[in-house]
Amino acid sequence: MGVFFKKEEYADPTKKDAAKMIYPRLVTLGQSVDLDVLAYRMKNVSSLSKGDIQSVLTNFVETMRECLYAGQSVNIKDFGVFSLSCEGEGSATRKECTVEKIKRVNINFRPSTSVKVNLVTTRAGEKIEFIDLQAYLEAQQAGGGGNSSGSGGSGGSGEGGLEEDPLG
Repeated sequence: MGVFFKKEEYADPTKKDAAKMIYPRLVTLGQSVDLDVLAYRMKNVSSLSKGDIQSVLTNFVETMRECLYAGQSVNIKDFGVFSLSCEGEGSATRKECTVEKIKRVNINFRPSTSVKVNLVTTRAGEKIEFIDLQAYLEAQQAGGGGNSSGSGGSGGSGEGGLEEDPLG
């Protein structure tokens, strides 16, 4: 199953008097996947039990947090780098720039090239198929199923394969 998108109309907020245009927006289906679901899926391709995997993932998150809070970046090979950044108030002098000026801390993620989204197929199964949600739902209501992949630059692969229920 691919990634669904819907079409939304809005004006570019950075441009005064900009005309409204139609833009694709990706749609997230269902609930977020949590550590429990990840562990369940991982146990099917591993010799570890679900409990073992949950323990490793929980310890991983705690250790990663400790490293970030110690001022280190965390580089997970073939996945990406996590690091901290902050937002704060500006000061006129260096002396006035104190820790009290920090108003928010963010966790940043920079994906490695191995996980960046590919819009062109480089290896089997790595290309994302984009599916027009409205066209898909209309095809389902008509009982046609079929291929509802986007066209005209939407990134659809045109290979069909919409047998699965996107909501369950």
